[in-house]
Amino acid sequence: MDTLQIINDSKIIAIARGIYGSDLILASRALYDGGIRAIEVTFEQDKPLDVTAKAIAELRFALPGDCALGAGTVMNTEQVRAAHGAGASFIISPNTSRDVIAATKELSMVSIPGAMTPTEIAFAWSCGADIIKLFPAGNLGLEYFKAVKAPFRHIPIAGVAGITTDNIRSFCDAGAVAFGISSGLFKKDRIADRDFDSLKSAAERYIRLLSD
Repeated sequence: MDTLQIINDSKIIAIARGIYGSDLILASRALYDGGIRAIEVTFEQDKPLDVTAKAIAELRFALPGDCALGAGTVMNTEQVRAAHGAGASFIISPNTSRDVIAATKELSMVSIPGAMTPTEIAFAWSCGADIIKLFPAGNLGLEYFKAVKAPFRHIPIAGVAGITTDNIRSFCDAGAVAFGISSGLFKKDRIADRDFDSLKSAAERYIRLLSD
């Protein structure tokens, strides 16, 4: 399936940070069962590339084909290539890098760079990004999102960091096309307790809030 269409349709990207092996697979399956159709596994800059690449590859085999898998915290083109080789179909960064965007598009992946200011948003779009990640959206706040969205109605903007069940509907109504959610979905305490049903329920709640 088309990755960009999956993200636009499902709107939620679940962010797995520092979760690997069976924990990641079981948690991701639970979120999938709850309606999540896009999952991001982040690179950790102090760990080898193959740690994240392996996690993405394992998920690719463990989840149905209609679940888009991507890499997050992508800071350089080497990470872009490693993610692509592992089966990722989208790349998310906390910042905007022309080189990262170019490498992502050359490999036919969806590009979602991070930006905060209007200048950064416009620059990321001019570099060929598919969606711009407003980061950190929750800290900047809903009014900030509305202010920067006004002149950029032609640019798809996602809200990432600080998006909760309390504010996701408001950001959606303000024009956010997608959301990156980490601890609200990949709940590490529940994963440690093997309480995967609660992850499924959390996913269902977020999906329901966007459906109402």
